[in-house]
Amino acid sequence: MINVQDKINLLRFRLDRQSHITIDQEKCAACASKPCLFACPAGMFTLAESEVLYSHEGCLECGTCYVICPGKSITWHYPKGGCGVSFREA
Repeated sequence: MINVQDKINLLRFRLDRQSHITIDQEKCAACASKPCLFACPAGMFTLAESEVLYSHEGCLECGTCYVICPGKSITWHYPKGGCGVSFREA
């Protein structure tokens, strides 16, 4: 049986220069809990000097950050065609 890490190892990323996720820092600053820091399965969110930063390299495109953000400070859309995450065959 294949485990989660084995599945993640099958991912392939083709990066777009422009991120498919943006954060409204003004709205984000009002959020005390910042669940995006803990909910992102790829760990793409970090906190630096009270500002949430995001790196789109390695994003699984699951939309968890968008759904869990209580202040709706995250804007999420799919990467442009040909970019983003895809699965390789085992």
